[in-house]
Amino acid sequence: MPDVLIAGAGPTGLLTAFELERAGVDVLVVERDAEPTTQSKALGLQPRSVEVLADRGLLAAIEPHVQAKLPAGHFSGVPIDYTDLPTCFPYQLGVEQAHVTAAIEARLRTPVLRDAAVTAVTQDDEGVTVTAGGREYRAGWLVAADGGHSTVRTLLGAAFPGSPARISLVVADVTLSAKPAGLAEDWTLPSSGSGYLLPLSGGRYRTIVFGEEQQRLGRDAPVTVEEVQRALTAAHGPGVLVGEVLWASRFGDASRQLEQYRHGRVLFAGDAAHVHLPVGGQGLNLGLQDAVNLGWKLAATVRGTAPEGLLDSYHAERHPIAARVLVSTRAQAVLGIPDPDAAAVRQVFTELLAVPEARRAVAAELSGIGVTYPGITGRADIPVSADGRAVLVGAAVPPGWAGRVEGREGAAPRLVRPDGYIAWNGGPGLEESLHRWVGAPA
Repeated sequence: MPDVLIAGAGPTGLLTAFELERAGVDVLVVERDAEPTTQSKALGLQPRSVEVLADRGLLAAIEPHVQAKLPAGHFSGVPIDYTDLPTCFPYQLGVEQAHVTAAIEARLRTPVLRDAAVTAVTQDDEGVTVTAGGREYRAGWLVAADGGHSTVRTLLGAAFPGSPARISLVVADVTLSAKPAGLAEDWTLPSSGSGYLLPLSGGRYRTIVFGEEQQRLGRDAPVTVEEVQRALTAAHGPGVLVGEVLWASRFGDASRQLEQYRHGRVLFAGDAAHVHLPVGGQGLNLGLQDAVNLGWKLAATVRGTAPEGLLDSYHAERHPIAARVLVSTRAQAVLGIPDPDAAAVRQVFTELLAVPEARRAVAAELSGIGVTYPGITGRADIPVSADGRAVLVGAAVPPGWAGRVEGREGAAPRLVRPDGYIAWNGGPGLEESLHRWVGAPA
């Protein structure tokens, strides 16, 4: 019986599994799809996510697939310079999500169980029973990372309030039989308009289109070559010819968030916990940060060393962060509306971003570099522990904590949580922080 069952083999579920495994926890990931997907919903890693993947030795396997290092993010197409962010990675990585998931999955000890859709979940005081792929599994805990249409969320009847979609968009991967010279030859920031094109690997191009036709068609209407052709012709002229639509999906700007990320022995992460307009790579990166916040806390709970309230701090820390992203993406949706009033707001916003302090504040938020939690003094500039322990730098590990805290030499005393955030920065209060984040001494 695994300690933890994870529903969903997307980047959030896989990184949660990786975090648990490196802390010595037995994990089983179940996934409804029979084969790993080659389609990529997201195409970018924000700087904080790059830090996290580098810290864990996962970035090296992703780097050969990186198509661009983008020195700026964007807010609804308005460029946001990242070059002066306080990080070793002051840029976005343009990389297809499929390569990120593959790199994480390759490092798991236990293979993902595929063709195993979750159909039933029950729980009691001792654990969770999950039916997946027609078989029943028992685990101490369940992490639901099964996407925006989470089956686990539906089965539990978890409240998922928010706003329904007001606009409809199409995302598609296509081949082009013709295009004007200079179009879609490198990765550039998308404008706010419909029909932007990005070159992907294998002769594919990613486009997002939205216009009157997309608003009129139903959510379940198939995306045809003719529909995409009309949108790209309107955006770029008759010189663009679509060859084939390889993959396409309709989506909207629905904005919803779970009221609680923990339901007994079931915890939610990634799109299963929050959905929003997928703009600027926020969804992928938000899910990865959920994973690294949850993983070490759940591992300590499984081992029986977690201090009181540690697991519940996952909701307390991550829910406000996602709520803020939902506000940001809703604002970006408004700025992208092809309307004279929205264009006026966009002009004012763009002018405000010329103020360095305003630009830095938005850059810190979009990149994830500015994310922090109550009582946390910042991000550490040292690698996290290989086995998921807290790291104490520049101070002797007090008696009783030696087995659960890694000691390192350093000039600046600090206690670094397993997710890389600094919980103590020297001075009094070390043992209080150890009790708060590591647990009672042995």
